[in-house]
Amino acid sequence: MTEVVLKEQRYGKDRVRLIKVIRTGKWHEVIELTVRVLLEGEFETSYTHGDNSKVVATDTMKNTVYVLAKKTVNIKCIELFATEIGKHFVNTYSHVTKASVLITKHRWTRMLVDGKLHDHSFARDGEETRITEVVVKRDKVEIKSGLKGLLVLKTTGSAFYGFHRDQYTTLPESTDRILSTVIDATWTYSIPNPSAISKIPYCTIFDSIRKLTLDTFATDDSVSVQATLYLMAKRILEIHKEVTSVSYGLPNKHCFAFDLERFGLKNSGADTDIYVPFEDPSGLITATVERVKSKL
Repeated sequence: MTEVVLKEQRYGKDRVRLIKVIRTGKWHEVIELTVRVLLEGEFETSYTHGDNSKVVATDTMKNTVYVLAKKTVNIKCIELFATEIGKHFVNTYSHVTKASVLITKHRWTRMLVDGKLHDHSFARDGEETRITEVVVKRDKVEIKSGLKGLLVLKTTGSAFYGFHRDQYTTLPESTDRILSTVIDATWTYSIPNPSAISKIPYCTIFDSIRKLTLDTFATDDSVSVQATLYLMAKRILEIHKEVTSVSYGLPNKHCFAFDLERFGLKNSGADTDIYVPFEDPSGLITATVERVKSKL
């Protein structure tokens, strides 16, 4: 007879969408979020015996997010709002041992009208998002933040040569190429104690990491995506002591020169200016760089 056990379980509500309008007189702000809440705890019998007595309905989770969004003063800082949500579930339900809250903040940019920022009109500024994933336990809070979908391109200042070659290698070496990628980055915060949670300047750090990422991408005379990735992460860890590790995912967005020789036009070397973007297949470069504790 085969014996089976429930190895692990968690459940929750995903894709809770909300927009909050913050009005300060005629000056309005728009915050658009997508929230996911997952709970862990004493829910085994709902799986093994069909006993729902301890199940917090996912509809309850959805409604809780909206209520907390109405009451909170921290909605601009998604790390603090996610912590509020997680603590609510852990503190309200004694059988909940862990709450994982993922918040995606969508990008709205204030319109510029007649040379002035408009007080209540906005435009979607690309598909880039800001994210945070907060894990709340009874005695511990873990916070990881990041950005996703930041599409970048530079037309020079990138090379790729000296790589290993064998009988299957067809890629030519390049000392000058277009470099384009969609930046996904995450970083982990050091939370030494509960009181430290509210003292970390999450929004300032986010803005700084985004700028460091863009500045490094633009100015690094890149010999490879790997080398540029490492330099981005290294600079972040040197500047922000609150951050313990940085991870990047950088897929290649290839742009290849189109062959125009057959039409009597030169499109190679210094004369290359017509490219064809290719989506698939693409290279994917990932790495995590972390701070090492001193042994002294």
